[in-house]
Amino acid sequence: MKRVHLARIPALAGLVAVAVTATVVPMSSAAAARPGAAYAAPEPPCTAPTGPYQKELERKLRLKVDGKQSPADCVAIRRLQRQLNIDPADGRATAKTHGLLLVREARRNPNAAGKCPVRYGYSVTCVDLPRQLLWVQVGRKVTFAPVPIRSGIRGLETRTGWHRIYWRHKNHFSTIYNNAPMPYSQFFSGGQALHGTYGDLFEAGSGGCVNLYVEDAARLWKKLGTGSMVYVWGAKPGTNVRGWESRDDRRLTDDELVIKGFGGENIPLDWDLSTPITPQGQQVQKAQQVQQAQKAQKG
Repeated sequence: MKRVHLARIPALAGLVAVAVTATVVPMSSAAAARPGAAYAAPEPPCTAPTGPYQKELERKLRLKVDGKQSPADCVAIRRLQRQLNIDPADGRATAKTHGLLLVREARRNPNAAGKCPVRYGYSVTCVDLPRQLLWVQVGRKVTFAPVPIRSGIRGLETRTGWHRIYWRHKNHFSTIYNNAPMPYSQFFSGGQALHGTYGDLFEAGSGGCVNLYVEDAARLWKKLGTGSMVYVWGAKPGTNVRGWESRDDRRLTDDELVIKGFGGENIPLDWDLSTPITPQGQQVQKAQQVQQAQKAQKG
């Protein structure tokens, strides 16, 4: 065996030490640079209580359907909420979580059940009350993807069936609901309209209108126009299927209801409901007003 000179031993030892040090440092740096290599802080436990849509989400997520929140339920719902960009993602089975999940499920084929009539000659705005969704289709082609909506509460249900948009007002304010803003209003049935809302779509319901997020209502405004067809079916969960008689003593015409509760900037709010909104009707009303003034003077 070749003998090493004693004077060189300290130098060799130093080289070994340097080599070991040089090897360890880069390894530590590389490990820290790799995603997930460093130890992540443990995720806080999911402790949200049972939510109002517990059973519905348990079914959708293929969990045990018992309507009671469990740690596994909470974690699964929280994961779903993150996928849907819901904040806070706390694992509670909320109406918003369920509603946005229905929107996601409907994107591929919202009319899979065939509830909305297929018409090739014109567009149909489909209002699905059971799922609280709206989309637009021409034939079988979806031209406006499904978005969440909020329809009428019990006793003020959104009217079902075929409708036609008869009046639009971009910057409308309600004259019967405390001047509430109704941006991008498109009226389709006796004072009921498609319009945007700044409130929570997943809380309570409307007075009969079909509420949308404002940004969705703005896009829909560009898509539709006066004369566009709207088809509404089913019933909002938790409501009764009732018609216009729950709202009015008699069925008023669309024109009459515009004056009664949804007057526009160019329509007088004190219009006599017995006359239509036409030039002829205006002449009739003016004549009636003249007659009443003459009678008052004689009296």
